[in-house]
Amino acid sequence: MLDPVTLTVLQNRFQQISEEMDVVFDRAAFSPIISEGRDRASGLYAAESGLLIAQGSTGMPIHIGAMQFAVATIAGRGGHRPGDIYIINDPYLGGTHLMDVKMIAPVFFAGELFCFLGSSGHWPDIGGAVPGGYVTKAVEVQQEGLRLRGVRLYREGRLDEDILAIILDNVRVPDQRLGDLHAQVASLKVGEQQIEKLIADYGAPVLNEAIATLREKSAALVLEKIAEIRPGTYSFGDALDNDGVDDEPLAVSLDMTVRADGIVFDFSRSSPPCRGPMNAVIATTTAAVYLAFKHVYPDIPMNAGCFAPLTVIAPETTFLHAGYPKPVSGSAAEVSQRIADVVFGAMAEAIPERLHGAPVGTSVNVAIGGDDPRERRRYIFYFYSGGGHGGYAGGDGISNACTSVGLAKTPPLEVVEQQTPVLFEEYALRPDSCGPGISRGGLGVRYKVRLLRGEATLSVLGDRAKRGPFGVGGGGSAATARIAMVCGGAPYAPPLLVKDDNIPFRAGDTLTVETPGGGGYGDPKRRPRAAIEADLKEGYITPAYAARYYGTT
Repeated sequence: MLDPVTLTVLQNRFQQISEEMDVVFDRAAFSPIISEGRDRASGLYAAESGLLIAQGSTGMPIHIGAMQFAVATIAGRGGHRPGDIYIINDPYLGGTHLMDVKMIAPVFFAGELFCFLGSSGHWPDIGGAVPGGYVTKAVEVQQEGLRLRGVRLYREGRLDEDILAIILDNVRVPDQRLGDLHAQVASLKVGEQQIEKLIADYGAPVLNEAIATLREKSAALVLEKIAEIRPGTYSFGDALDNDGVDDEPLAVSLDMTVRADGIVFDFSRSSPPCRGPMNAVIATTTAAVYLAFKHVYPDIPMNAGCFAPLTVIAPETTFLHAGYPKPVSGSAAEVSQRIADVVFGAMAEAIPERLHGAPVGTSVNVAIGGDDPRERRRYIFYFYSGGGHGGYAGGDGISNACTSVGLAKTPPLEVVEQQTPVLFEEYALRPDSCGPGISRGGLGVRYKVRLLRGEATLSVLGDRAKRGPFGVGGGGSAATARIAMVCGGAPYAPPLLVKDDNIPFRAGDTLTVETPGGGGYGDPKRRPRAAIEADLKEGYITPAYAARYYGTT
């Protein structure tokens, strides 16, 4: 049996390798959404099963949870050789949406397969009907872009130029995608070198024992946390506004059963598969549940053991387990957030003292693609922004925070403006967007962009335009998402509120986005007067808001 000191050292070495892979990917990537926004993740995975060994601390949680499924797909095929690197983005084989491109490499030592390394990054374009991949009117996955089922991009260390040509011929800005691809490969190479050093230092048997022990300890810690929850079934439901094609809500209904041996998350009562792109694949649904649970208990070491006591039921009769050829571009970006929200809601019924109001619940993904006449090159502007997190027993929610399913940052506006012909005319906190409560939610943001030159098409995929993030313990809901456009000198409003695609966007046209805040915690009437006055002074709320929710004059 390994001593505690060695086990702790190895746990941190595994994580350090993942984080070094993340750093290399960040620094070498061409896309601002990766190099600046960190919409990516890296991890170590078990050789036989593809189960998670470790991940980088800043990796996107939704990428990490789903990548287990993709690695398991590759691992199960067998026939791996040193120097192989696979590329996969197929949602139905362990992906999220097509834009999240994963590269997976087997690592050998002394001729034996030791583990897999995984790298996932959001490519701003993967082909498809519109720039950016967010085809809100899509009714089949082929309209969303190029689908890769896990092919060998590198075979025993040699790049397959034909496969690379197929990929680059099907994306809109091939030189940028090539840069991101090489950055991912570089991160895998660094990870492989560090794994080889680690095996040389400790030997494969010791490392395998450490992996198994860490997994067992994480599972035991999860069971300890579950033992603190009163057994029973807790139900909660919420909904997405629509699927981008039909203006009907999509119910996410959860029955959460807490037992001594684990928790069962049953989504069987949710809506059936939809026509539009707001379907989720089972990898995304499962990953969203895992990360929501981890939000509640962040101190548990992250590996596959964290998930062992958690069972996710999402039948193929629901839109949370979509199969081919259902479109899924909203899977990771939007549906996953509503899944996490209902887990938070059910957990709030069970352990309200540990929970919070619902977070922003939407990324409001914006993609603008066109030709820049001054620079004489094509471009893809892909942008998302944060919103408010929910109030909790210890205080107010964070403003302009990242979404619950990721740790990605809003890319610096100056970097985006350097690479695309857009100008940010405004980026500010959004007053009155917070949910009221003893502890209010955080504020969303408001930003406005103008196209400076040329012609382009704009697509936007968001949600929370009909139902703001909910409060808990008597707290109120936050403001809903809103967008406004001026195209060709005239206002334009998307028929489905915050979902539309292929909108003509010309020089001088503008887009304004307002994201939700976070839900409130506790009865607003009990909020301290001093806190209300401070919010008024800072401009976080208006006198009208204070009078409506807090009864002030």
